[in-house]
Amino acid sequence: MNMYATLILAFGMSMDAFAAAIGKGACLHRPTVKEALRTGLIFGVIEALTPLIGWGVGIAASRYVMAWDHWVAFILLFVLGARMIREGFRKKENLDEAPQSHSFMLLAATAVATSLDAMAVGVGLAFLQVNIVATALAIGASTMIMATTGILLGRFLGPVMGKWAEIFGGVVLITIGSSILIEHLDLFA
Repeated sequence: MNMYATLILAFGMSMDAFAAAIGKGACLHRPTVKEALRTGLIFGVIEALTPLIGWGVGIAASRYVMAWDHWVAFILLFVLGARMIREGFRKKENLDEAPQSHSFMLLAATAVATSLDAMAVGVGLAFLQVNIVATALAIGASTMIMATTGILLGRFLGPVMGKWAEIFGGVVLITIGSSILIEHLDLFA
């Protein structure tokens, strides 16, 4: 795989994290650059680790992982999205009550859910002659940049959207999970 293919792959793998980060940033009360970088780092590290894990698993037992990864991603994203929607409907319009940051566990769970496709890619890369470390680092760096940008973009969308920002973020997560499931089940093929 050449450098251009690696960069395109890294960018493609980071798009789910970007969409999730926009939703996360929109439901925060004026997230700072520090919070955006923290979120980007969490998403980037997890997104860099998952293709490495997938590559290792691909060497050992690829057919077992690929049989279930889309279901795990769908369930995680659906639960996280439903939680965001529920909290959005509970939330008052006063944005001063919005949190300043998300917990590490919430960000890590969202990052894991959006990076399961990178794990599946890692499984596939196990059968190619690829520098998996360089590929994983490119995916992680791209995801860090995109998630950081997503939080900052969400900062501007949050005040405009009010309580609907968290509801929108939840719908985005459920949509991502559903599209992963539909793509892997080939429902419309």
